[in-house]
Amino acid sequence: MGTHMSKQVERRKAIKTEKKILWDLQENSGSDFPGCDYHPPDRKNWMSGLDPQKIHVNQIVWPGTHDSATNKIGIRMISRPFAQCQSLSIYNQLVKGTRVLDIRVQEDRRVCHGILLTYSIDVVINDMKKFLSETQSEIIILEIRTEFGHQDPPEFEKYLIDQLGEFLIHQDDHVFGKTLAELLPKRVLCVWKPRTSPQTKLGSPLWSSGYLKDNWVDTDLPSTKFESNIKHLTEQQPVSGRKLFYRVENTVTPQADNPVLCVKPVTKRIHGYGRLFIAQCIARGCADRLQIYSTDFIDDDFVDSCVGYTKARIEGKA
Repeated sequence: MGTHMSKQVERRKAIKTEKKILWDLQENSGSDFPGCDYHPPDRKNWMSGLDPQKIHVNQIVWPGTHDSATNKIGIRMISRPFAQCQSLSIYNQLVKGTRVLDIRVQEDRRVCHGILLTYSIDVVINDMKKFLSETQSEIIILEIRTEFGHQDPPEFEKYLIDQLGEFLIHQDDHVFGKTLAELLPKRVLCVWKPRTSPQTKLGSPLWSSGYLKDNWVDTDLPSTKFESNIKHLTEQQPVSGRKLFYRVENTVTPQADNPVLCVKPVTKRIHGYGRLFIAQCIARGCADRLQIYSTDFIDDDFVDSCVGYTKARIEGKA
């Protein structure tokens, strides 16, 4: 018991120290960057507002959500706080400006996060279709994977093509150098990551798992995650020469050996430092590698920071 208590005391000290590191970094270095003062007048149509004829796919800092479809996961007030990473529906996330979705499914096509379940994938698809019907030039990256420990849903590739066929941007390395206008009217780039089913081939309506990569660092220590994100980002190619999407996630996650197991209070340790991360990428010379930037509980400020830096890139200011 004494050893356990001592360990918990040390853990709390480590968390306090790491929170102070980020606070001090922001106080001393600031979080300004080219485009940081831009706020899109219509987040629902921010890509349209920046002009699809001018935006190249590889210029965008794509605002994304981590574990996107968890707004109603588990049982409210009982198991939900341990797995909920977003409070908004998929539709409302898209309206707010999210353009990358992270969806995990199990064999019966229900969305899950670990062992906890929520609604059918049909809810995600219908929310996407509603958003697409109300906009004209917004492009969505949809990543769907079979959750760890689960089996692939039967005939799931066919299901996705049947549901999204008219919107799907086919797998093609040339997409990265194109403008959004050149992709339209196709508007969904769907990356399907099965566990055992065959990977999709070049030219397929769906993209294979190798086209969206990240380096997941499973920690509840905010400065550790922040610095790991920077380190892994520096190891990537600049977006101008990259033929895949690379994601950085502005999240920290509860750990089983820590008494704080609810997502929201843990991820709050890093949540407010989205702008600082972009500023530090510039300061440390790796901003040309930043591409997909995802978070828990996405908000207006996070979207604005991504869109603002995208605008600066388009204008040649970044």
